[in-house]
Amino acid sequence: MTSFLTAARGEQESIKHDTSRLRLFSGTSNPALAREIAAYLGVTDGPLVCKQFADGELYVQIQQSIRGCDVFLVQPTCAPVNDNLMELMIMVDACKRASARQVTAVIPYYGYARADRKTAGRESITAKLTANLLVKSGVDRVLAMDLHSAQIQGYFDIPCDHIYGSPVLVDYLSTKELGEIVVVSPDVGGVARARAFAKQMRGAPLAIIDKRRSAHNIAESLTVIGDVKDKTAILIDDMIDTGGTICAGAELLREQGAQRVIACASHAVFSPPACKRLSEKGLFEQVVVTNSVPIEKERQFSQLKVLSVANMLGEAIWRIHEESSISSMFR
Repeated sequence: MTSFLTAARGEQESIKHDTSRLRLFSGTSNPALAREIAAYLGVTDGPLVCKQFADGELYVQIQQSIRGCDVFLVQPTCAPVNDNLMELMIMVDACKRASARQVTAVIPYYGYARADRKTAGRESITAKLTANLLVKSGVDRVLAMDLHSAQIQGYFDIPCDHIYGSPVLVDYLSTKELGEIVVVSPDVGGVARARAFAKQMRGAPLAIIDKRRSAHNIAESLTVIGDVKDKTAILIDDMIDTGGTICAGAELLREQGAQRVIACASHAVFSPPACKRLSEKGLFEQVVVTNSVPIEKERQFSQLKVLSVANMLGEAIWRIHEESSISSMFR
């Protein structure tokens, strides 16, 4: 258990946990994470049938009574995004028809989060559309981690608990000899995230990479604002997709004299050619991510370090079930 969770758990020690009305089920997108969460909670990952018919239609059946229970469905909507999203909504519908008292969608990674506003005419705000679909499917509450932008919480017309993977990343980095560090935001949009991370890293200085995009998934890094010379640069972002942004940033940091570069992100989306970019050229000493989405063996490389967020999600689930504070976990 990470140190921040030890402290968070301390304030709950006097509470006797009752799991008789708590049910946890996993979709097919990340069952390994769901099993870890279940182990933290001291419950079993509930029996569920989820299969696909020959024509591509999905079928879900809950195989135990959940009448009057608090049901938590663990399903990051990662690739294949549309299949996993549809599967989650069918799971929700099955639970509501089985008379669950409350259904919480536990979404460690929220697909379509980057489509959170219109940047050109005649575009869809798909992050809002996805939220609408989940609400209409019958979800009572959402537990999400590191949404691409904080405004997405407001897209849900139901309670949305938003937690952060940064404490897990900070706990890990605090065990390493990093020397003089500087926390770096790979773009201007991530400054608030990087500033909060720097504060957790005992008030480390902050640097920003001024970046321009010429097209989707194509980043052009221009300059570094801040001093990185002879320091360990920690590049922090919410996700790594194709790796273009973070690799271009690392190249620039090396050019500006950074001694070491460590990449940190909550979500390892790793769309091609991310793994090739991250592992080649010796840009990164380490790439530190969480298991919010599954990372198959073929997408792993020597510099990769995967940290588990199962305990943190499990603690948040306890607190939702017991109607106690989640925000106090991060104080």
